[in-house]
Amino acid sequence: MNRVHRASVVFLTVTGLAFAQVPPAGNAPAGAPAPGRAGFAPVVIGPPAPVPPEVAIPRPTPLELAQVNQTVKRLIDSDQSPAKPLLTKFESLLMLQSPRLNVAATYTQTTQRVGPRHEGFVETAKKGNIDLLLDGDSITDFWLQGDANKAMFDEYFGGYRTANFAISGDTTQGVLWGLRNGEGQGFQPKAIMLMIGTNNTGGTDNAGTATAAEIAEGIGAVVLEMRNDFPQAKILLLAVFPRGVPGDSVRDKIAEINRIVSKLDDQRHVFYLDIGPKFLDEKGNFLPDAFRPDNLHPLAKGYDIWGAAVKDRLAELMK
Repeated sequence: MNRVHRASVVFLTVTGLAFAQVPPAGNAPAGAPAPGRAGFAPVVIGPPAPVPPEVAIPRPTPLELAQVNQTVKRLIDSDQSPAKPLLTKFESLLMLQSPRLNVAATYTQTTQRVGPRHEGFVETAKKGNIDLLLDGDSITDFWLQGDANKAMFDEYFGGYRTANFAISGDTTQGVLWGLRNGEGQGFQPKAIMLMIGTNNTGGTDNAGTATAAEIAEGIGAVVLEMRNDFPQAKILLLAVFPRGVPGDSVRDKIAEINRIVSKLDDQRHVFYLDIGPKFLDEKGNFLPDAFRPDNLHPLAKGYDIWGAAVKDRLAELMK
């Protein structure tokens, strides 16, 4: 892989990791490339994952693309209206483009799924005896960070045989890779609570290249992978939590992601639930002392709100 191509691959993957964690030295698998710039090992994008039709982005075949663009060009060439100069000027923007690879819906080993965390999850999976699986990113990972958060975890989930496979900074593609590589084998949970996708957004200013539709495809791919790995499990699919403050562009992106993934709710195997409004006041700001100053990660009060909001639904799904 030449240097330019390698840099492009890294950029595609890490652009959306707003809070990615750099793994400690020595965590890279044998034969892996040396750590790259800023401590990241080069990430090789994995193969595409299947996506549920409910969230799939329409993509033209090469023949369809050619037919549409030929028709558009004929219409522009034959136009006699005063808009003809503008149509000609922006002709390239009116043409359908070849669909790009959606990294969010690939089996890609992210830097978060390298080393002891992932290996520990695989060993936990092999042992089985897991009735409730939690998966996602730091928002779920931090249920077990600090005594106050752990107390909330014990209050709401202490009665279940639970595993938490969420990793801070991870994305839909990382969760997909983990499930396919040992985290989705060896056990059959009764229920799963999944919340993933915020690190694909690029942060409050939408710095990431992934669109809302692409992130929704990634979430859908994770749900489909879980359906295949755990066919008897009931999946509580949580809407991506709000982040930032009112007016941040990421709020609109998250709203669109959630609008799309809500279509995955079939009331048989997948149950969509949006508890985001419970964290906000009437102006859309996070409730006092519920979230960290980063307006992203819950504090113990936020986890208390979260647990109270899902406990009854989880109890039903765990039956």
